[in-house]
Amino acid sequence: MHYLLTYHYTDDYLERRGEFRNAHLRQAWEWQARGALLLGGAVGDPADSAVLVFDCDNAQAVEQFVQADAYFKNGLVRSYRIQPWTTVVGAQASTPIRPD
Repeated sequence: MHYLLTYHYTDDYLERRGEFRNAHLRQAWEWQARGALLLGGAVGDPADSAVLVFDCDNAQAVEQFVQADAYFKNGLVRSYRIQPWTTVVGAQASTPIRPD
């Protein structure tokens, strides 16, 4: 199953992220290496949010990512949302649906 994690960053995110960026990226690449995180990155110019795409069994796994994330633990994330994403088109779609 795919899940979308959306982070909404604090107003001072860009000024503060440097101190925590390596730890955040290290965790993200570790999750990617095990196949649980497919894509992730900042949104906007300047960045004010981020979207991460997970492939895992349940939303609790994504919640574990958030709780361990240096950005979240150090107050750079104002709010976040975890949503199941029903993917139907593409080679990695979890529930592919083709036209008749």
